[in-house]
Amino acid sequence: MTKTVGRVAGKVAFITGAARGQGREHAIRLAEEGADIIAVDACTDIDGVPYPLATEADLDETATLVEKLDRRIVTAQADVRDVKALGAALQQGIDELGRPDIVIANAGISGSPAPASMIEESAWQTMLDINITGVWHTVKVAAPHMSDGRGGSIILVSSMLGLRGGGYMAHYASAKHAVVGLMNSLANELAPQWIRVNSIHPGNIQTPMIDNEQFHRTLRPDLAAPTMADAGELIGQFHLLPVPYFEARAVSNAVLFLASDEAKYITGAALPIDAGATAKF
Repeated sequence: MTKTVGRVAGKVAFITGAARGQGREHAIRLAEEGADIIAVDACTDIDGVPYPLATEADLDETATLVEKLDRRIVTAQADVRDVKALGAALQQGIDELGRPDIVIANAGISGSPAPASMIEESAWQTMLDINITGVWHTVKVAAPHMSDGRGGSIILVSSMLGLRGGGYMAHYASAKHAVVGLMNSLANELAPQWIRVNSIHPGNIQTPMIDNEQFHRTLRPDLAAPTMADAGELIGQFHLLPVPYFEARAVSNAVLFLASDEAKYITGAALPIDAGATAKF
């Protein structure tokens, strides 16, 4: 294998929700800079989620893209709601690649917009089970492997709606706000072991979470067959910068920074990558 010199060379990154979207881009970006990858995804649709989720073929494609960069990758299917399965998936990766230096709790879902009083109980519970309990599970299984004095970086993926509210998305915003509380608590707990914990807060990224028919129709019910471009006409109104939405790599560049030694003294930070949405009045 060709020796790679990069900003995270020789490190191992554990990434949930890695089959497509932001998770895949994080895997590729870290691999470009020398990391090996433990990539986990549920690879199944989930009741109450109004768009198709990643598949086993998607996870295989992530592996292919990482291997083309001459990096090693171990993939496993596990639902972040199942802490035992998640722990087993991580152990599979550790057995081959070694302990994780970088943890990216990325797996998450969006839901159907609705007034808070009309959100179904099951939809509320599924949102919290994946978007906050799943994040906790990810750290729960990974942190003990990082407590050997070598330190590491844990990055929890929240949302711009984890820093501000959002009408008709109370379940999503509540879960993503909770990620910030978890991040702050973990930053305090794990700092003596040189484990840094930060959260990132993406805005409207063009991934399957928003680039799907259900989301397009929700935003543009005035059109018979709305596209992502049509939806973007409304999405862009939330931003300070004049963009309707942007690419996942913009978020992955921030992940790379927080994972690298360039962020050696950054912990307990909530970093928005949202074209100014959280700063807009």
